Amino acid sequence: MQTLLEAVDVAGGAFLMGSDRYYPDEGPVHERTVAAFRIAAHPVTNAEFAAFVAATGWTTEAERALDPVQYPDLAPADRAPGSLVFAPTTGPVDLGDWRAWWTWCPGADWRHPAGPTSSVDGREEHPVVQVSHGDAAAYAAWVGGRLPSEAEWEYAARAGGDPSWPFAWGREAHPGGRTMANTWHGAFPYRNSGAAGWTGTSPVGSFPANALGLVDMIGNVWEWTDSRYTERHDPSTTPTTPTTPTTPTTPTTPTTPTTPTTPTPPAEARATESSAHCGCGPTDTHHDAAPETPSTVTRVLKGGSHLCAPEYCLRYRPAARSPQTSDSAATHIGFRVVWDG
Repeated sequence: MQTLLEAVDVAGGAFLMGSDRYYPDEGPVHERTVAAFRIAAHPVTNAEFAAFVAATGWTTEAERALDPVQYPDLAPADRAPGSLVFAPTTGPVDLGDWRAWWTWCPGADWRHPAGPTSSVDGREEHPVVQVSHGDAAAYAAWVGGRLPSEAEWEYAARAGGDPSWPFAWGREAHPGGRTMANTWHGAFPYRNSGAAGWTGTSPVGSFPANALGLVDMIGNVWEWTDSRYTERHDPSTTPTTPTTPTTPTTPTTPTTPTTPTTPTPPAEARATESSAHCGCGPTDTHHDAAPETPSTVTRVLKGGSHLCAPEYCLRYRPAARSPQTSDSAATHIGFRVVWDG
């Protein structure tokens, strides 16, 4: 077990969780109480994840082929290891179909996030991507921690700010013209001028920290939580203790995620297709849907990513959330670790 991550102590307390202004799945606003905990100051980096793999021999879900026993009708090429890769389009497209800018890429994994010819060399301080919930949970257990609950994550992202603020840092996305997070700048999904020069992931800490000293809580990469996704918050339900294992276990062969019910984006998002699920987080792959298993439970992602744009995915806010099946991985999904206080 390693405990090398820089972490911040977060005092427990009550806060108003969610939003009634934006996407329906963010509501209703309700009070939540969280116990004290510690949270990593930044998302897990490529260098940190590489140390875990070197020490444990962990093989990520994107690096494992689908089980031929479970998928006997698939050709070997269709069972090959791989993952989802973002591919910008050459011009405007129908924002109702995320397949226009996401592609299944054999050979894509955390070492080769954009496909087999790509590399993380020279990107050691960028957040690791192409990791599933199971991969993230295994790393968290290795450092003696776990993945955060959605409530813990949102509490830390808000950092004691005014609950009426739509953004973690205030009422404006770009206060005084400043770039506060790594999000999409331009016309999605074909033109991106970059956030402070970054058009993909950026080294952790490239943008301002919040009041707790946490960086990249908003933007850069979506972050796994251990909470199951629901179409609305249930204020009457007491959150349960996250179920991340205390020791790494080898996850089951990845199966295909099921597609959750799509929330309707708000007017503020200026989405051209009001029924479109946020294309920042595709929820299925190139395979046909399979029944839900422990590896395909739909979890909550938080924080938004470098692919979130105001006209389509206004989810770079603490209250925002996105569903993702546990065995999924993509070029914009990472994680950070928490520890009980």
